[in-house]
Amino acid sequence: MKATIWHNPKCGTSRKTLAILENLSKVEVEVIEYLKDPPTADKLAQLYKDAGLAPNEGLRIRGTDAVERGLPDADAQVVLDAMAADPILIERPLVETDKGVRLCRPQDVVLEIL
Repeated sequence: MKATIWHNPKCGTSRKTLAILENLSKVEVEVIEYLKDPPTADKLAQLYKDAGLAPNEGLRIRGTDAVERGLPDADAQVVLDAMAADPILIERPLVETDKGVRLCRPQDVVLEIL
C-alpha cells in the first residue's frame, strides 16, 4: 500500500504520524514537505473532499494569521486559495491512501486508512 503524507518535520504530530507509517512494512511512504512543495488549491479541495471535511476544517489557526484574515468564516475557495498561497495555513498532517484521506490529529487516526 502507498501512503502520501503532507508533512512538516517541525510538527510533533506530523513526526509521530510519519513514524507510524514508516514502522509498517506493508506501507510505501511518500513524504511531501508541504511548506517547501505546497499542494495546489485543486489538490487541497480533493484531499478535503475525500476526507469528508470542509476546507475551513483543515485550516491551521494556531501560529497563523488565519483569524485576522477572516479565513475561518470565508468561503471554501477563498480558504483553499489562501492555503495554496501560504501553506503554513494547512493543518497537518494530511495522509492519503487508496482507502481515503485523513487529517491525522491525533496521529492514530491514520490507522483508519491503512
